[in-house]
Amino acid sequence: MSRILIIEDEKPIADIIQFNLENEGYKVITAFNGEEGVNKFREEDPDLIVLDLMLPDKDGLTACKEIRKESVVPILVLTAKDSEVDRVIGLEMGADDYVTKPFSNRELLARVKAILRRVDYGNKTEDKREKNVVKIGDIRIDFKKAVVEKNGEAIELTNREFKLLSYFVNNRGEILTRDRLLDHVWGYEYLGDDRTVDVTIRRLREKVEDDPGSPSYIITKRGMGYYFRRTENNA
Repeated sequence: MSRILIIEDEKPIADIIQFNLENEGYKVITAFNGEEGVNKFREEDPDLIVLDLMLPDKDGLTACKEIRKESVVPILVLTAKDSEVDRVIGLEMGADDYVTKPFSNRELLARVKAILRRVDYGNKTEDKREKNVVKIGDIRIDFKKAVVEKNGEAIELTNREFKLLSYFVNNRGEILTRDRLLDHVWGYEYLGDDRTVDVTIRRLREKVEDDPGSPSYIITKRGMGYYFRRTENNA
């Protein structure tokens, strides 16, 4: 059962969202301001967060930024502002998707299901999930804390780079096309150039490879895509 944290200061809206999510079988936790939301995120370890941008005490963008420093948990932003700038800022802060108020319950549920499916949480139980920490060669990845180390030294990755590395590692040995990477890492609504995958992979290689020009981990399969090479200690 996936656990969803709702951070929404308007209780009637929070109640409606909670009712509909619980009807779908999700476990729901609620918070009514940004400070309480960040604290409940730390206490409850949710699988997804539904986060309103307009919150008292601590606004949604600040809460999103704080959460993203500690975790890559998916975040679905609720915004009352039907403007491209507002949506873009939320996504740049680390949100995975957004819904503009007023929204239909059907749309919200569809987006929740799509995000959970995309990050492969929806049908997994706790004991079947990927291990929190994985060691591959000289790279150590802590998925829960969103920390990557190489030879014991922390590597500074952007949110997108971390998601990309995580997806590679969780599908190591499998050839991943640009379209598949865009769908699972950037999201199904991404409309940009697919060459952005190549650019992000190049940046990631510069941080995790000893020799980015001759990579040991992230390998190009010409005409097909990329794959993360299996290693003896982590087949």
